[in-house]
Amino acid sequence: MKVLVSALEPSSNLHLKEVLKHTQNIELLGIFDKSLGTPLYDVSQMAIMGVVDALKKLRWFFKVGDEMVALAKEADKILLMDSSGFNLPLAKKLKKAYPNKEIIYYILPQIWASRPKRAVKLEKYCDQLLGILPFEIEYYQSKAKYIGHPLLDEIQIDDTQKRSKEYIAFMPGSRKSEISKLLPIFKAVRKELQHKKALLIIPHSFSDEKIEDLYGDISAFEIERETHEALAKSEFSFICSGTATLEAALIGTPFTLTYIAKKIDFFIGTKLLGIKQVGLANIILTHHNNSTLHNELLQENVTVKNLIREYQMHNREIFLTQAKALRTYLAHGSSKNIANLLNNKKVE
Repeated sequence: MKVLVSALEPSSNLHLKEVLKHTQNIELLGIFDKSLGTPLYDVSQMAIMGVVDALKKLRWFFKVGDEMVALAKEADKILLMDSSGFNLPLAKKLKKAYPNKEIIYYILPQIWASRPKRAVKLEKYCDQLLGILPFEIEYYQSKAKYIGHPLLDEIQIDDTQKRSKEYIAFMPGSRKSEISKLLPIFKAVRKELQHKKALLIIPHSFSDEKIEDLYGDISAFEIERETHEALAKSEFSFICSGTATLEAALIGTPFTLTYIAKKIDFFIGTKLLGIKQVGLANIILTHHNNSTLHNELLQENVTVKNLIREYQMHNREIFLTQAKALRTYLAHGSSKNIANLLNNKKVE
């Protein structure tokens, strides 16, 4: 079976890799990480950061979309993952070109945060809408169902294990703009915590040359590539927003979210779209039981003084109680269910 895949985000490709563990005789076409096959475009070629970057590459994205529609002629099924700015227009083109091909949207766009009218388009152009957050299903009239959360498949860490109080983890993100803004502050925090061992978590895909270019002198840190293992042995972590915040929550590592966005992106998000929370764990718990898990330091509040205070004031027991409620709410993983759908098997 041939499946056209559009997975533009690194996190989507991690989830896709987990799905493939449960599949047989599936050939991937389209956009995905080159470690999973031979893509039309590797995920690294699709990376953008914010509204301005997206506008600069707009014409090129239209070209890629047309190429994906042409490639879909060979596919038996279509799997779109996250990245609604690209995948929703693509779904429209695909449904028009191939009305009888099944289009599965896995990892739904965050219509609960902004632009809820996208639900109508998703239901029109897609055949199955598979959510990874229980509460998001209520935003749709039909087709949407909760399929489980992929991190519950991927995290194989015992969150009750004894942790070393020697380690603190730092995750400044994976994009150049994130690293350039957060890493200087993280380096200063590391100097203030000389009595601790500091883990700097760097993406697997980064070459030595890229690390040297993006990070500069990082001799004060121990380098870690395995996110889950690094978080599991850390007493606390400072994390740029993203999937890693939910990973830390499910692993049971207390953390503070730190994020410095471009001013225009922050203005659009907070003033025009009305976004009030950034951390996914906080968003999930707010919908579940109107509580939060961690603090969020944004923009000018990301200072050395504030980060040190966050570390000194954290309460692990309270954090673990809330993290357990989060895990219970998510219930189970999603990867095997997606694989069964692709293989025309019954979903458990």
